[in-house]
Parts: sequence; C-alpha cells; structure tokens
Amino acid sequence: MAKQAGINWEPGEKEISDLGQWTDRFGWVEEPQASPDGERVAAVIRTEDEEFTLCVNGEPWENAFEKAWNPRFTPDGRLTALVQADMVWTVAVDGEPWENSFDFCWNNTGSPAGPIYASIQDSMRYGMVVDGEPWETLYENANNFAVSPDGKRTAAAVQVKSMGQADIAAFQEGLFSAAVDGVAWDEVFVNVWTPTFSQDGSSLAATVRKSLYDYDIAVDGKAWGLNCQSAWEPLFHPTENWVAAPARVGGKWSIYRDGKPYWHSKYAQCWQAAFSPDGSKLAAVVALGIGEWTVAVDGKAWPIRMGGILGDLVFSPDGARLAALGRDQEKWNYVVDGQMVPGDYDMAWPAVFSPDGSHWAAKVERGGSYTVVLDGKPLGQTYESAFQPMFSPDSDRLMTCGVRDGKYIRRIDRISDLQG
Repeated sequence: MAKQAGINWEPGEKEISDLGQWTDRFGWVEEPQASPDGERVAAVIRTEDEEFTLCVNGEPWENAFEKAWNPRFTPDGRLTALVQADMVWTVAVDGEPWENSFDFCWNNTGSPAGPIYASIQDSMRYGMVVDGEPWETLYENANNFAVSPDGKRTAAAVQVKSMGQADIAAFQEGLFSAAVDGVAWDEVFVNVWTPTFSQDGSSLAATVRKSLYDYDIAVDGKAWGLNCQSAWEPLFHPTENWVAAPARVGGKWSIYRDGKPYWHSKYAQCWQAAFSPDGSKLAAVVALGIGEWTVAVDGKAWPIRMGGILGDLVFSPDGARLAALGRDQEKWNYVVDGQMVPGDYDMAWPAVFSPDGSHWAAKVERGGSYTVVLDGKPLGQTYESAFQPMFSPDSDRLMTCGVRDGKYIRRIDRISDLQG
C-alpha cells in the first residue's frame, strides 16, 4: 500500500510528461510505471551509447547499465530497477546501484517499512538480498519468496539436502525446508510452498508435503498433524496469531484452524482465503461443483455462481464489504457484496476500496482502451495505458493516472463530481 502522506489532493488534471518526446529522443522506451503519488512516471530507455537506464519525468538517471529491467516504485516513492554491469546484476535505487552484485537477481520489491528486497542467484546458490546485503546462507534451490507485513523479515522455501539425478529415495525422504532471514528450519519435508508470515513477523507458516501422499501446514517448523490430501496457502489471523488454511480431507475441502476443522461447510474446492483487516471475517473462493464458483464468508456461500475464474478477494478497510473479480464467457466481471456488478471487460484488475468503505474503484480494459470504474460505473476518461486508482484518506477524492495521446496524466476528482 502506498504511503499517502504528502500527496497533493487538489482537484484537477495535470500533464506530468510527454512520453512521445521520450520516444523521439531515445528511440527505445519500455512500459511506463507510475509513482504512488502519481507525480512521476518512469520507464527503461536505451541511451545513445547503446546502454540502458531509467528515465523519470523525461530525465534519465546519471548512471547507465548494460541492461535494466523491471522498474518498480516502493510504497514510499523510491524507484528501483534490476541492472547489469560487468556481466553481474544488482538493484539500483533512484539511480544508485547497490555495492554487492550477483550472478542474477529478480523480484525487486519494497515494503512500507522501508527495506528493499530482491531474490538472487550467486555461484549457483539461491536466496534473498535486503538493502544490498545477501542472506549469510544461500541454498541449492530457493523459491516462494516472502516478506513479512512489517517489512523486517524475509523467507523462502529452500532445498537443504542435495540429491543425485533420479535419486527418488532421497527425494521421498525430504529435501526441503523453509528459511527465515536465511536460517532454515530444523525440520525437513518432501516439499514446502507458500511461506507466510504473521502480522508482526514473529512466526512463519507454510504448506508442506510430508510424504508423497500426506500434506499439512507447518508453523515455525512444526506440522499440524492434519495429514490431508492437499492444502493451499496458510494465513495468520491478523490480531490473534493463529493460523487458518484451506485443506482437503476425505475428498472435500474446507477451512481448518491450527489443524482442526474451522468451517463446517464442505466444498469441491476452497482456496484464496482472506481475513478481513480486523480478523472478524474469513472469506475464501469455493466451488460447490464443476463450474459452480462463488465466495464463502465464514462458511456461508454467496448466492452468485460463476462457471469460470473467480478470485482476487479484497475486503474494505472496515471489513464490512468484500469484492471479487471473476471471468466468465471470456469476459471479466466484478462481484461486490455477493452481487454481480453490471458491466463486463476484456481485462480487469482487483478492486480498491475507499478508506471508509463507501466506494470502490478499479482499472479495466475494453477494446484496447483503459479506464477506471467507480462503484461499477466507468469514468469518462480513457487512456492508452492506466494505473490502479487511489482514494484520498478522507474518501472524498479519487486519483487516476494514465497515458493519453502519448502524455502521462495525473488527475484528481471529487467523488461527488464523478457521481454528478
């Protein structure tokens, strides 16, 4: 979530930069990215010297590199990118590369707390790097990288034992664990997936496979003992620190808490579980049968049914409302508070609720043109590319940003004017 302090919410439309001039000047301009406050736009460009760098509001970084990719703004507005120099890779932050470099790195991201992270491979070992400092221990294999909500800890599923080619016996004995800040659990499993931190970062849960047939959830290395047929990503209660997860037991799916049944309802599928911000509600995408997808809240299914994809659950900040995004008959639709919202799109992105929960907005695409919908109704402005909207802290105004006629535009509107 972007930090909103210091954002100018004065209504009006402002042209930030003419991207067409970038193309005339540099020739090679990649997909633009917008800063959280909407005041800057950045993209990878190629210089006259056949090097690559980032251009921000029309001004290139002073440093250029052999390659640059994946520009991403952090929640507090710093611009990061993966860059290569002298055949090694690192992360550049606002144009300055970290001192440490690696054979390869990817997945650069920032946290609201401040640290910047990336996944790395160096000398055929894998792990994470935090603000330029790699884990002390790297592994033969690392994946499913995670960062704690408070931004202070990192984790990944890691391979802690070696295996020869086609050594099936070694694989069945277990090769994988989870590492927190580079330190692996003592326990070893056949597989480990989706490590997930508690809200304060003090605990880590993950989906594990204990044998070829037994799945479970492990918390800080200790398995529940559920021995289920399959399980999806665990999640911590946001205030009480217990763990819930969708799991398949006896051929049916449901939600389990700390290894015990939590929901009494059973489903053909149950996944993408999400707590409301205060933890008073738990929702999940469920299937009642083949092609019968819906959302269940605290074990009670919505009346809506969809035959295609359903997911991207988003609670309002107060937990009173819930939005989902679905795809049926080759079109995307929004389902809010259990009701299908009129309107379908070629592509759509997850909903964003206002701080008071009274409004929601989202970026959508139809016929190659992008716009923003507010409470299900498309706004009048269309763009060649657009970014997710943002509400003001008082829920009174909406920021939309996008590229129109080759120009990056930042626009602030009063909700009352948009609803006119």
